[in-house]
Amino acid sequence: MPHLTSTKKAASGTGLHTGVGVPGFAHPLVAPAEWAELTRPGTPVHWVVLNVADGPGSRPDPHCLEAAGRLRNAGVRVLGHIDATYGARSFGEMISDAHRYIDWYKADGFLLDRCPTERATLPEIRRTVTTLRAIRDDAHVVLGHGTHPHPGYAESADQLVTFSGAWSDYRWSQVAEWTADYPPERFCHLVHGVPGGHLDEALRIARWQGASTIYFTDRTDRHGRTDPWEAMPGYWDEIVSRIGTGVSE
Repeated sequence: MPHLTSTKKAASGTGLHTGVGVPGFAHPLVAPAEWAELTRPGTPVHWVVLNVADGPGSRPDPHCLEAAGRLRNAGVRVLGHIDATYGARSFGEMISDAHRYIDWYKADGFLLDRCPTERATLPEIRRTVTTLRAIRDDAHVVLGHGTHPHPGYAESADQLVTFSGAWSDYRWSQVAEWTADYPPERFCHLVHGVPGGHLDEALRIARWQGASTIYFTDRTDRHGRTDPWEAMPGYWDEIVSRIGTGVSE
């Protein structure tokens, strides 16, 4: 069974309920139904990542402009995808991406994907997050570690992705004990390859481990050759009905 912390979770400060964080579908021209589904009233979406072309692209994309506009009009937070390449990408490149996401797509915040996890890289990530919030003071910043980072990262961002990977790993995963010092809305779990019959189990694991933003899909990465996040899970309606608007897990 997944590891359960013995420390009681901190009380939620925002009252945020369990909802979906979408890592980013395929381009709206390729996956129009997926993007349209996210604006359906009552869909419990916390945020959606917009990744135009491994970032914001070199010029505004009209299809992405339309998709982002519809999401924002529906009250869904749109995050620009910024690749941190585990700390190898320069500060200037990441901030340049952020400016384009805001100028072109009016992004509400950012996902720093492939974010480093080590203590040594923490000061540079703090600098990046501080600058992102200087560009947009209400920016929602998610650090996409994919695993548990040094606990200091929790002080820098609104949310941390502390798991991103396959169901075969998630169902036996353990949660770092330091996460018990923070409320569930600070953590996100993104899991692919979840069989439909195990959806309830996956939701229980997220609840036990204290993550209120989730994305579960039955799609797989097929040994790294396909992106499991590009298409909507086959049981999307089941996820929506289980979570529901205002229903806490």
